[in-house]
Amino acid sequence: MSDLAGPLAEFVVGEIRRGRGAAGMTQEAFGRKAGFSASHVSAVESGTRALTMSFVRGADRALETGGFYERLVTRFGAPSWFRPWLDAERAAIQLCCFHPNLIPGLLQTADYARAVLRLAPRLTDDEVDERVATRLERQGILTQGHPPQLVAVVNETAIRQAGEGCAKVMPEQLLHLHRCAERPNISVHVVPSSAGLHAGLSGPLLLARMADNSWAGHLENQLGGTGADRPEDLDTLLERWESIRNEALPSRQSLALIEEVANSWI
Repeated sequence: MSDLAGPLAEFVVGEIRRGRGAAGMTQEAFGRKAGFSASHVSAVESGTRALTMSFVRGADRALETGGFYERLVTRFGAPSWFRPWLDAERAAIQLCCFHPNLIPGLLQTADYARAVLRLAPRLTDDEVDERVATRLERQGILTQGHPPQLVAVVNETAIRQAGEGCAKVMPEQLLHLHRCAERPNISVHVVPSSAGLHAGLSGPLLLARMADNSWAGHLENQLGGTGADRPEDLDTLLERWESIRNEALPSRQSLALIEEVANSWI
């Protein structure tokens, strides 16, 4: 979403304009701090020029909001099917994720995320960049004051599979994955190829446990994703998660395999 449109964009522009006025800034002074010309600021505020994420981030810098406008756009600009999961992810005390073919989004590097997102043929370069930035912003939950415990499981395919031109991307991604797993709140496990058929081959799944011990689930598919909150669905996902986890290597062996594969790319 390089250009933001509709009611959300109108609302955010109005809030930025009010924030600029409250700070006593002219369009020129605001533009200097935000990295845009006064004419550009004027065009955005008048609606003759599209609001972009670059402008939103510039507004956060100029008004020293601590990233408020970007969080606002990220939250309400996300697809409707993804918003419930974003809320669950941010409120969770424990996150469980499995992906059969890819490194989970919360543990991706910018270059790896960009390579994955470029697989969607309709996305422009600007849209890819914006989605990469959004994905990296989500990762902030893992380094906040009280981060959730993240348990990530991937198939061995995910750490070995790479596209054309990824000879540099993959070792950096795998070393990043290894470093992440050294944090006390993150553990990474690999299901070895020798495990053969297992419950996870049906597709990726995400689970979040809240402070009251309730669970939320999310399933990804080719068109987006589907939330899971019915007790019977969550029971099924938790059973499958345990089945997948049981097929995975212990943490130490998983990290040794990740390091071995990373070195094979160098």
